[in-house]
Amino acid sequence: MRLARLLTSSGPISGRYEDGVITTDEGRYEVGRDGRLLPPCKPSALYCVGRNYAETLDQMAYERPEEPDFFIKPPASLLAHGQPIRYPDWTEELTYAGELVAVIDERCRELDPADVSDVVRGYTVLNDVDALDQQGRTARKAFDGSAPLGPWIETDVDPFDIEMSTTVGGETRQEANTELMLFGPHEVVSYLSRRFTLRPGDCIAFGSPANPGLVEPGESVEITYEGVGTLSNRVSTAPVPE
Repeated sequence: MRLARLLTSSGPISGRYEDGVITTDEGRYEVGRDGRLLPPCKPSALYCVGRNYAETLDQMAYERPEEPDFFIKPPASLLAHGQPIRYPDWTEELTYAGELVAVIDERCRELDPADVSDVVRGYTVLNDVDALDQQGRTARKAFDGSAPLGPWIETDVDPFDIEMSTTVGGETRQEANTELMLFGPHEVVSYLSRRFTLRPGDCIAFGSPANPGLVEPGESVEITYEGVGTLSNRVSTAPVPE
């Protein structure tokens, strides 16, 4: 089942998504006609694991971490599927990275890996946008629009063997499988739950495969995780709408 959120003239609604229609207890809403998609959840934080694929470590000359290496993006970084990624005027190196994301369904902490599936609502897709020439992870990764997320949450998927691909301007830039992660999804969620109280809607991203790279204004980035969905956003120099 796919769960999505829509911004309508009366405010946000949430429901089951199928073939361009979101169904709620109040009725049916057509995406495009009745509103636009929103990020599929409202996290208090996005916990993002880096350096979680061996090929990425080799490409970026990183040392292999002994435990999950993570950073946090704030809710202000969220951007919906189909909305433009603004190319900030204070960077000259904007990059993409296609990541699988678990969405938490209930307040929890101190989880064993075997219990993680019980608290996960489902999975969605993140583009971990990075202003690579800035100093420190927060400056690079936590700005407005740096976390395109969506297009929906898929509740029926096994995160351990998913093919993924990223295309930029129609050219394939990333191809991998989630089985190549150094730390598996349940291990990562368990690890973070021992440090933070996870809340409904919180997101945990599992890192990018090899070949994250630069994007330019006008290019479209499409990230597909098989069985989950395709997140698509175009890079733009237009100002962010108020």
